[in-house]
Amino acid sequence: MASAGGSVRTSVWLTARSAPTTRRRGEAPSGLDRERITTAAVRLLDTDGLARFSMRRLASGLGVTAMSLYWYVDTKHDLLEFALDRALGELDLPTGAVAAGWAARLRALARGYRRLLAEHAWVAPLAAEYPNIGPHARAFDAALHRLLDATGLTDTGRTGAHLAVTQFLHGCGGGGAVRRAPDADFGLALDVLIAGIQAHARLQAHAAPPAVP
Repeated sequence: MASAGGSVRTSVWLTARSAPTTRRRGEAPSGLDRERITTAAVRLLDTDGLARFSMRRLASGLGVTAMSLYWYVDTKHDLLEFALDRALGELDLPTGAVAAGWAARLRALARGYRRLLAEHAWVAPLAAEYPNIGPHARAFDAALHRLLDATGLTDTGRTGAHLAVTQFLHGCGGGGAVRRAPDADFGLALDVLIAGIQAHARLQAHAAPPAVP
């Protein structure tokens, strides 16, 4: 992944992070940890926006020096990835096996993602810039896969449906559109998407060869 300066950087989720040494833990600023820093970063991104976010402004809000933050995160990019995944953790994901009712659950998941993009306007641009492979992002994708497994689509059909749903969810908030588009329009587009998945599942079911007794 290329950074703004043209150099290639690795996602924080793909980088092995060794625990700080005893000496470094003893020298680290008291009352500070990565969870507190990430929480403060999410709050600052919500209030000031992505364009104005800086480690210096974050440190000022925490009452520490900017260098203190680097005991717990290596770079600003790493912190933004942590913040992105923290926000995704707010989603209410469907759990357990989905034998029926996948369409209603998919609607709820999509509407929850729409609310997330409205509440955290910085999530959409960061999701487009970073790999978005943190634990909460993977949990979201796993929940989506479970819903699509219940549609009856075959392997290729599920792949296409997964792409359609993810593109729809990511696109519905691009450039702040999630704040402008009326909820009724979003709901209609979502209904069309789900109807397309259902229609394709029926076509695949009719085209499938009869089971051998």
